[in-house]
Amino acid sequence: MISASTALPLRVAIIGAGQVADKVHASYYATRSDVQMVAVMDSRLEQAQAFAERHAIPSAWQDAHQMLQAVKPDVVSVCSPNRFHYEHVIAALAAGCHVMCEKPPAMTPQQADEMRLAARRAGKVLAYDFHHRFALDTQLLREAVQSGTFGEIYFTTAQALRRCGVPGWGVFTNKSLQGGGPLIDIGIHMLDAAMYVLGFPAVKRVTAHSFQKLGNRKNRGQFGEWDPAQFTVEDALFGTIEFCNGGVLRLDTSFALNIREQSIMNVSFCGEKAGATLFPAHIYYDEAGVLQTIAQREEADDQRHLRSMDAFVRHLLGEPVMIADAEQGLVIQQLVAALYQAAETGESVTLC
Repeated sequence: MISASTALPLRVAIIGAGQVADKVHASYYATRSDVQMVAVMDSRLEQAQAFAERHAIPSAWQDAHQMLQAVKPDVVSVCSPNRFHYEHVIAALAAGCHVMCEKPPAMTPQQADEMRLAARRAGKVLAYDFHHRFALDTQLLREAVQSGTFGEIYFTTAQALRRCGVPGWGVFTNKSLQGGGPLIDIGIHMLDAAMYVLGFPAVKRVTAHSFQKLGNRKNRGQFGEWDPAQFTVEDALFGTIEFCNGGVLRLDTSFALNIREQSIMNVSFCGEKAGATLFPAHIYYDEAGVLQTIAQREEADDQRHLRSMDAFVRHLLGEPVMIADAEQGLVIQQLVAALYQAAETGESVTLC
Protein backbone atom coordinates (compact mmCIF):
# COMPACT_ATOMS: atom_id res chain seq x y z
CA MET A 1 0.00 0.00 0.00
CA ILE A 2 0.95 3.65 -0.31
CA SER A 3 3.22 4.74 2.51
CA ALA A 4 2.28 7.62 4.77
CA SER A 5 5.14 9.64 3.29
CA THR A 6 3.72 9.46 -0.25
CA ALA A 7 2.05 12.73 -1.15
CA LEU A 8 -1.26 12.85 -2.97
CA PRO A 9 -2.19 12.91 -5.74
CA LEU A 10 -0.85 9.51 -6.77
CA ARG A 11 1.24 9.91 -9.91
CA VAL A 12 0.22 7.28 -12.48
CA ALA A 13 1.88 6.17 -15.70
CA ILE A 14 0.24 3.97 -18.31
CA ILE A 15 2.11 1.42 -20.44
CA GLY A 16 0.24 0.55 -23.61
CA ALA A 17 -2.09 3.08 -25.26
CA GLY A 18 -4.70 0.69 -26.62
CA GLN A 19 -8.44 0.36 -26.10
CA VAL A 20 -8.48 -0.96 -22.52
CA ALA A 21 -6.02 1.71 -21.40
CA ASP A 22 -8.23 4.36 -23.00
CA LYS A 23 -11.70 3.18 -22.03
CA VAL A 24 -10.92 1.70 -18.59
CA HIS A 25 -7.68 2.80 -16.94
CA ALA A 26 -7.33 6.42 -18.08
CA SER A 27 -11.08 6.99 -17.96
CA TYR A 28 -11.21 5.82 -14.34
CA TYR A 29 -8.11 7.69 -13.18
CA ALA A 30 -9.57 10.88 -14.65
CA THR A 31 -12.50 10.66 -12.23
CA ARG A 32 -10.29 10.94 -9.12
CA SER A 33 -8.90 14.13 -7.69
CA ASP A 34 -6.30 12.13 -5.74
CA VAL A 35 -4.81 10.59 -8.91
CA GLN A 36 -2.79 12.39 -11.58
CA MET A 37 -1.81 10.77 -14.88
CA VAL A 38 1.74 11.91 -15.62
CA ALA A 39 2.93 9.76 -18.54
CA VAL A 40 1.90 7.23 -21.17
CA MET A 41 4.10 4.88 -23.16
CA ASP A 42 3.42 2.88 -26.33
CA SER A 43 5.71 1.21 -28.85
CA ARG A 44 3.99 3.44 -31.42
CA LEU A 45 4.97 6.93 -30.33
CA GLU A 46 2.25 8.63 -32.39
CA GLN A 47 -0.40 6.56 -30.61
CA ALA A 48 1.07 7.47 -27.22
CA GLN A 49 1.06 11.15 -28.17
CA ALA A 50 -2.55 11.03 -29.34
CA PHE A 51 -3.51 9.22 -26.12
CA ALA A 52 -1.70 11.84 -24.04
CA GLU A 53 -3.51 14.65 -25.84
CA ARG A 54 -6.93 13.02 -25.32
CA HIS A 55 -6.38 12.59 -21.60
CA ALA A 56 -4.33 15.73 -20.89
CA ILE A 57 -1.26 13.67 -19.92
CA PRO A 58 1.90 15.79 -19.93
CA SER A 59 4.36 13.34 -21.50
CA ALA A 60 4.36 10.51 -24.05
CA TRP A 61 7.08 7.90 -24.45
CA GLN A 62 8.16 5.06 -26.73
CA ASP A 63 10.37 3.26 -24.19
CA ALA A 64 8.97 2.06 -20.86
CA HIS A 65 12.31 1.95 -19.06
CA GLN A 66 13.19 5.52 -20.05
CA MET A 67 9.75 6.69 -18.95
CA LEU A 68 9.99 5.01 -15.55
CA GLN A 69 13.46 6.43 -14.93
CA ALA A 70 12.56 9.97 -15.96
CA VAL A 71 9.03 10.32 -14.58
CA LYS A 72 9.28 8.17 -11.42
CA PRO A 73 5.54 7.46 -11.02
CA ASP A 74 3.95 5.97 -7.90
CA VAL A 75 1.65 3.66 -9.83
CA VAL A 76 1.77 1.99 -13.24
CA SER A 77 -1.05 0.50 -15.31
CA VAL A 78 0.28 -2.20 -17.64
CA CYS A 79 -1.98 -2.48 -20.69
CA SER A 80 0.53 -3.75 -23.25
CA PRO A 81 0.06 -6.99 -25.28
CA ASN A 82 0.26 -10.18 -23.22
CA ARG A 83 3.79 -11.00 -24.32
CA PHE A 84 5.12 -7.83 -22.69
CA HIS A 85 3.29 -8.00 -19.35
CA TYR A 86 6.20 -9.74 -17.63
CA GLU A 87 8.82 -7.25 -18.85
CA HIS A 88 6.73 -4.19 -18.04
CA VAL A 89 5.52 -5.37 -14.62
CA ILE A 90 9.04 -6.34 -13.53
CA ALA A 91 10.38 -2.97 -14.71
CA ALA A 92 7.65 -1.05 -12.89
CA LEU A 93 8.18 -2.97 -9.65
CA ALA A 94 11.94 -2.44 -9.91
CA ALA A 95 11.26 1.29 -10.28
CA GLY A 96 9.36 1.25 -6.98
CA CYS A 97 5.85 1.39 -8.42
CA HIS A 98 2.60 -0.32 -7.50
CA VAL A 99 1.11 -2.07 -10.54
CA MET A 100 -2.30 -2.79 -12.01
CA CYS A 101 -1.80 -5.23 -14.88
CA GLU A 102 -4.33 -6.34 -17.44
CA LYS A 103 -5.04 -10.06 -17.72
CA PRO A 104 -3.52 -12.53 -18.20
CA PRO A 105 -0.69 -12.01 -15.71
CA ALA A 106 1.93 -13.25 -18.18
CA MET A 107 2.64 -15.86 -20.85
CA THR A 108 3.69 -18.64 -18.46
CA PRO A 109 3.26 -19.64 -14.81
CA GLN A 110 7.01 -19.22 -14.34
CA GLN A 111 6.77 -15.57 -15.35
CA ALA A 112 3.70 -15.01 -13.16
CA ASP A 113 5.54 -16.51 -10.20
CA GLU A 114 8.58 -14.28 -10.76
CA MET A 115 6.25 -11.26 -10.91
CA ARG A 116 4.61 -12.35 -7.64
CA LEU A 117 7.98 -12.72 -5.91
CA ALA A 118 9.24 -9.41 -7.33
CA ALA A 119 6.22 -7.60 -5.87
CA ARG A 120 6.80 -9.25 -2.51
CA ARG A 121 10.50 -8.27 -2.48
CA ALA A 122 9.70 -4.71 -3.49
CA GLY A 123 6.91 -4.40 -0.92
CA LYS A 124 4.55 -3.21 -3.66
CA VAL A 125 1.01 -4.09 -4.67
CA LEU A 126 0.59 -6.12 -7.86
CA ALA A 127 -3.03 -6.50 -8.93
CA TYR A 128 -4.69 -7.92 -12.04
CA ASP A 129 -7.78 -6.59 -13.78
CA PHE A 130 -9.99 -9.67 -13.41
CA HIS A 131 -12.94 -7.32 -13.33
CA HIS A 132 -15.84 -9.80 -13.41
CA ARG A 133 -15.13 -10.82 -9.81
CA PHE A 134 -15.88 -7.24 -8.76
CA ALA A 135 -19.47 -7.28 -10.07
CA LEU A 136 -22.17 -6.99 -7.43
CA ASP A 137 -23.50 -10.28 -8.82
CA THR A 138 -20.23 -12.05 -8.05
CA GLN A 139 -20.07 -10.58 -4.57
CA LEU A 140 -23.62 -11.77 -3.86
CA LEU A 141 -22.75 -15.34 -4.84
CA ARG A 142 -19.46 -15.32 -2.95
CA GLU A 143 -21.24 -14.23 0.23
CA ALA A 144 -23.83 -17.00 -0.31
CA VAL A 145 -21.05 -19.58 -0.59
CA GLN A 146 -19.47 -18.34 2.60
CA SER A 147 -22.79 -18.45 4.48
CA GLY A 148 -23.46 -22.04 3.41
CA THR A 149 -26.47 -21.28 1.21
CA PHE A 150 -25.41 -23.79 -1.44
CA GLY A 151 -24.04 -26.52 0.79
CA GLU A 152 -21.37 -28.43 -1.12
CA ILE A 153 -20.96 -27.10 -4.67
CA TYR A 154 -20.00 -30.12 -6.74
CA PHE A 155 -20.52 -28.98 -10.35
CA THR A 156 -19.72 -25.60 -11.91
CA THR A 157 -20.01 -24.57 -15.57
CA ALA A 158 -18.15 -21.51 -16.84
CA GLN A 159 -18.82 -20.33 -20.38
CA ALA A 160 -17.17 -17.60 -22.44
CA LEU A 161 -18.51 -18.31 -25.90
CA ARG A 162 -18.85 -16.28 -29.09
CA ARG A 163 -20.50 -17.46 -32.28
CA CYS A 164 -18.17 -15.40 -34.47
CA GLY A 165 -16.36 -12.94 -32.25
CA VAL A 166 -12.74 -13.10 -33.37
CA PRO A 167 -11.20 -9.71 -32.48
CA GLY A 168 -10.29 -7.97 -35.72
CA TRP A 169 -7.84 -5.58 -34.05
CA GLY A 170 -4.66 -5.88 -32.01
CA VAL A 171 -2.79 -9.19 -31.77
CA PHE A 172 -5.58 -11.48 -30.55
CA THR A 173 -5.04 -14.04 -33.34
CA ASN A 174 -1.25 -14.15 -32.90
CA LYS A 175 -0.21 -16.96 -30.54
CA SER A 176 3.39 -15.75 -30.13
CA LEU A 177 2.22 -12.34 -28.86
CA GLN A 178 -1.04 -13.34 -27.17
CA GLY A 179 -0.23 -16.79 -25.77
CA GLY A 180 -3.44 -18.31 -27.10
CA GLY A 181 -6.97 -17.54 -28.22
CA PRO A 182 -10.31 -17.43 -26.39
CA LEU A 183 -9.07 -19.27 -23.30
CA ILE A 184 -6.42 -16.70 -22.42
CA ASP A 185 -8.53 -13.76 -23.63
CA ILE A 186 -12.14 -14.25 -22.48
CA GLY A 187 -12.24 -17.70 -20.90
CA ILE A 188 -9.76 -16.60 -18.27
CA HIS A 189 -12.31 -14.03 -17.03
CA MET A 190 -15.07 -16.56 -16.38
CA LEU A 191 -12.49 -18.96 -14.94
CA ASP A 192 -11.37 -16.33 -12.43
CA ALA A 193 -14.96 -15.40 -11.54
CA ALA A 194 -15.81 -19.07 -10.93
CA MET A 195 -12.70 -19.73 -8.87
CA TYR A 196 -13.29 -16.58 -6.81
CA VAL A 197 -16.89 -17.53 -5.98
CA LEU A 198 -15.75 -21.06 -5.06
CA GLY A 199 -12.98 -19.73 -2.83
CA PHE A 200 -10.07 -20.98 -4.97
CA PRO A 201 -10.31 -24.70 -4.09
CA ALA A 202 -7.18 -26.82 -4.63
CA VAL A 203 -6.99 -28.39 -8.09
CA LYS A 204 -6.28 -32.08 -8.59
CA ARG A 205 -6.35 -32.66 -12.34
CA VAL A 206 -7.08 -30.89 -15.63
CA THR A 207 -8.19 -32.27 -19.01
CA ALA A 208 -8.99 -30.31 -22.17
CA HIS A 209 -9.62 -30.38 -25.91
CA SER A 210 -8.99 -27.46 -28.27
CA PHE A 211 -9.99 -26.88 -31.88
CA GLN A 212 -9.06 -24.66 -34.82
CA LYS A 213 -11.95 -25.21 -37.22
CA LEU A 214 -13.39 -21.80 -38.08
CA GLY A 215 -10.96 -18.97 -37.36
CA ASN A 216 -8.53 -20.16 -40.03
CA ARG A 217 -11.32 -20.41 -42.63
CA LYS A 218 -13.47 -17.33 -42.04
CA ASN A 219 -12.24 -13.75 -42.20
CA ARG A 220 -15.08 -11.61 -40.85
CA GLY A 221 -17.32 -11.49 -37.79
CA GLN A 222 -18.97 -9.24 -35.24
CA PHE A 223 -15.64 -7.63 -34.30
CA GLY A 224 -14.31 -6.91 -37.78
CA GLU A 225 -12.01 -8.71 -40.18
CA TRP A 226 -8.88 -10.81 -39.68
CA ASP A 227 -6.43 -12.71 -41.86
CA PRO A 228 -7.24 -16.45 -41.63
CA ALA A 229 -3.70 -17.26 -42.83
CA GLN A 230 -2.36 -15.48 -39.73
CA PHE A 231 -4.84 -17.10 -37.31
CA THR A 232 -2.49 -19.13 -35.08
CA VAL A 233 -4.61 -19.54 -31.93
CA GLU A 234 -7.37 -21.98 -31.01
CA ASP A 235 -10.89 -20.87 -31.89
CA ALA A 236 -12.45 -23.06 -29.18
CA LEU A 237 -11.32 -24.93 -26.07
CA PHE A 238 -13.29 -27.15 -23.69
CA GLY A 239 -11.76 -28.20 -20.40
CA THR A 240 -12.55 -29.93 -17.13
CA ILE A 241 -10.95 -28.98 -13.83
CA GLU A 242 -11.21 -31.54 -11.02
CA PHE A 243 -10.82 -30.24 -7.48
CA CYS A 244 -9.24 -32.09 -4.57
CA ASN A 245 -12.57 -31.78 -2.71
CA GLY A 246 -14.32 -33.83 -5.41
CA GLY A 247 -15.97 -30.94 -7.23
CA VAL A 248 -15.76 -30.36 -10.98
CA LEU A 249 -15.57 -27.16 -13.05
CA ARG A 250 -16.37 -27.34 -16.75
CA LEU A 251 -14.97 -24.49 -18.87
CA ASP A 252 -16.16 -23.82 -22.44
CA THR A 253 -14.68 -20.95 -24.42
CA SER A 254 -14.63 -19.86 -28.06
CA PHE A 255 -13.96 -17.04 -30.49
CA ALA A 256 -15.94 -18.89 -33.18
CA LEU A 257 -18.42 -21.70 -32.62
CA ASN A 258 -21.67 -22.61 -34.35
CA ILE A 259 -24.02 -21.80 -31.49
CA ARG A 260 -27.36 -19.99 -31.58
CA GLU A 261 -26.43 -17.12 -29.27
CA GLN A 262 -24.02 -14.44 -30.44
CA SER A 263 -22.29 -14.44 -27.06
CA ILE A 264 -22.51 -16.24 -23.71
CA MET A 265 -20.50 -15.03 -20.69
CA ASN A 266 -21.76 -16.74 -17.56
CA VAL A 267 -21.11 -19.21 -14.78
CA SER A 268 -23.56 -21.63 -13.14
CA PHE A 269 -23.10 -23.38 -9.81
CA CYS A 270 -24.82 -26.57 -8.66
CA GLY A 271 -24.80 -27.28 -4.93
CA GLU A 272 -26.52 -29.84 -2.74
CA LYS A 273 -28.85 -27.20 -1.23
CA ALA A 274 -29.17 -24.66 -4.04
CA GLY A 275 -27.84 -23.57 -7.40
CA ALA A 276 -27.10 -20.25 -9.07
CA THR A 277 -26.29 -18.42 -12.25
CA LEU A 278 -23.89 -15.49 -12.12
CA PHE A 279 -25.01 -12.82 -14.63
CA PRO A 280 -27.44 -11.63 -13.45
CA ALA A 281 -27.07 -13.30 -10.07
CA HIS A 282 -29.92 -15.70 -9.31
CA ILE A 283 -29.83 -18.19 -6.43
CA TYR A 284 -32.51 -20.87 -6.46
CA TYR A 285 -33.53 -24.39 -5.45
CA ASP A 286 -36.20 -26.89 -6.45
CA GLU A 287 -39.18 -27.75 -4.26
CA ALA A 288 -41.47 -30.49 -5.59
CA GLY A 289 -40.66 -29.54 -9.17
CA VAL A 290 -41.14 -25.80 -8.65
CA LEU A 291 -38.22 -23.36 -8.84
CA GLN A 292 -37.87 -21.31 -5.66
CA THR A 293 -35.79 -18.12 -5.65
CA ILE A 294 -33.58 -17.30 -2.67
CA ALA A 295 -32.04 -14.11 -4.04
CA GLN A 296 -31.60 -12.43 -7.40
CA ARG A 297 -30.58 -9.28 -9.22
CA GLU A 298 -32.79 -8.03 -12.03
CA GLU A 299 -29.87 -6.93 -14.21
CA ALA A 300 -26.20 -7.87 -14.27
CA ASP A 301 -23.86 -5.22 -12.84
CA ASP A 302 -22.33 -3.29 -15.75
CA GLN A 303 -19.86 -1.36 -13.56
CA ARG A 304 -17.38 -4.23 -13.16
CA HIS A 305 -14.39 -2.51 -14.74
CA LEU A 306 -14.95 0.63 -12.69
CA ARG A 307 -15.24 -1.42 -9.49
CA SER A 308 -12.00 -3.28 -10.30
CA MET A 309 -10.04 -0.08 -10.80
CA ASP A 310 -11.68 1.53 -7.78
CA ALA A 311 -10.76 -1.40 -5.53
CA PHE A 312 -7.13 -1.17 -6.67
CA VAL A 313 -6.79 2.54 -5.86
CA ARG A 314 -8.68 2.22 -2.58
CA HIS A 315 -6.45 -0.71 -1.60
CA LEU A 316 -3.38 1.44 -2.30
CA LEU A 317 -4.82 4.12 -0.05
CA GLY A 318 -5.10 1.65 2.82
CA GLU A 319 -8.73 0.57 2.69
CA PRO A 320 -9.39 -3.11 3.51
CA VAL A 321 -10.83 -4.04 0.10
CA MET A 322 -10.33 -7.16 -1.98
CA ILE A 323 -8.11 -7.09 -5.08
CA ALA A 324 -7.17 -9.75 -7.61
CA ASP A 325 -3.68 -10.16 -6.20
CA ALA A 326 -0.48 -11.76 -7.45
CA GLU A 327 -1.07 -14.99 -5.55
CA GLN A 328 -4.43 -15.65 -7.17
CA GLY A 329 -3.15 -14.41 -10.50
CA LEU A 330 -0.51 -17.14 -10.39
CA VAL A 331 -3.17 -19.81 -9.73
CA ILE A 332 -5.21 -18.65 -12.72
CA GLN A 333 -2.09 -18.60 -14.92
CA GLN A 334 -1.25 -22.16 -13.80
CA LEU A 335 -4.74 -23.34 -14.70
CA VAL A 336 -4.61 -21.70 -18.14
CA ALA A 337 -1.23 -23.32 -18.81
CA ALA A 338 -2.50 -26.71 -17.64
CA LEU A 339 -5.56 -26.46 -19.89
CA TYR A 340 -3.40 -25.64 -22.92
CA GLN A 341 -0.96 -28.43 -22.05
CA ALA A 342 -3.76 -30.97 -21.68
CA ALA A 343 -5.31 -29.90 -24.98
CA GLU A 344 -2.00 -30.05 -26.84
CA THR A 345 -0.83 -33.40 -25.45
CA GLY A 346 -4.17 -35.17 -25.13
CA GLU A 347 -3.15 -36.17 -21.60
CA SER A 348 -4.53 -35.03 -18.25
CA VAL A 349 -2.35 -32.68 -16.21
CA THR A 350 -2.04 -33.36 -12.48
CA LEU A 351 -1.53 -30.31 -10.25
CA CYS A 352 -1.44 -31.73 -6.71
